[in-house]
Amino acid sequence: MDYRPEGSLIKTPENARLTASYEGLSEATKKGIILEARAAVCSNSHDLIIDLPCGKGIIPREEGAVGITEGKTRDIALISRVNKPVCFIVTSVSIDETGAVKAALSRKKAQERCISDYLTPLSPGDIIEARVTHLEQFGCFVDIGCGVPSMLPIDTISVSRIAHPSDRFRVGQYIRAVVKAKEKERIQLTHKELLGTWDENAALFSAGETVSGIVRSVEEYGVFVELAPNLAGLAEPKDNIQPGQLVSVYIKAIIPDKMKFKLVIVDVCEAISTEPAIRYWYTDDHISHWNYASEASGRIISADFT
Repeated sequence: MDYRPEGSLIKTPENARLTASYEGLSEATKKGIILEARAAVCSNSHDLIIDLPCGKGIIPREEGAVGITEGKTRDIALISRVNKPVCFIVTSVSIDETGAVKAALSRKKAQERCISDYLTPLSPGDIIEARVTHLEQFGCFVDIGCGVPSMLPIDTISVSRIAHPSDRFRVGQYIRAVVKAKEKERIQLTHKELLGTWDENAALFSAGETVSGIVRSVEEYGVFVELAPNLAGLAEPKDNIQPGQLVSVYIKAIIPDKMKFKLVIVDVCEAISTEPAIRYWYTDDHISHWNYASEASGRIISADFT
């Protein structure tokens, strides 16, 4: 079974077929199929009321998420699902005296199966899909399957430093992440290892070119401009430059043995309305070792997942 982040199933033909009728929900009950639908209401007792094409479903509070009954998961995890897709297993389905379909659902059971069948067998270095759920100053929270949460600390998102995870991600975005470690019931993630080494990123540019970049910080001695998520250079000081601005920069020199780009800011440009898709240099499903540093530098800036 494909244990993807919530929102991945809701528009699939199979999900539409099984949630469209009493017969479909009955089939899903017998087979234990994980389905998705949108949460319409979180009641005052924190039960989730689910809008089904054929009727109504209810996820009782204690079935709303792994860890709710033990106090390990806060009720905000349920409240925040309103107007969003939630996954569930149908535990029972009936038709009342008015002919309306009513279904008892469990999100917790879907998560428990995801944890046992998919997440528990993962090892450090495994690369998984994740969906961004919310952003905080210190990191990016993601759904790694059936609503099970994990987090990318801000310093693991990219080599190029950012002020806030929103500089790199948006809520609802699907990304890839590396399992960094497993600690008790938590899976620790990292992301920057998938965005290429210094040499790989530097090979995209040549001295003498003028290219676009994003200002990440302004210091007395110069301006740090991001050319790619894992590559930044230092531009000469320039007045009226602010972090976050899109700029055009002239590449004055590339120095591999010092892992440096010398830049000159040419102009400030209009912001791009849509963010470009993330380029992942590593596309396999497992990574054992990564060394960011340029070969010419002789340095080691690495991660070992063995």
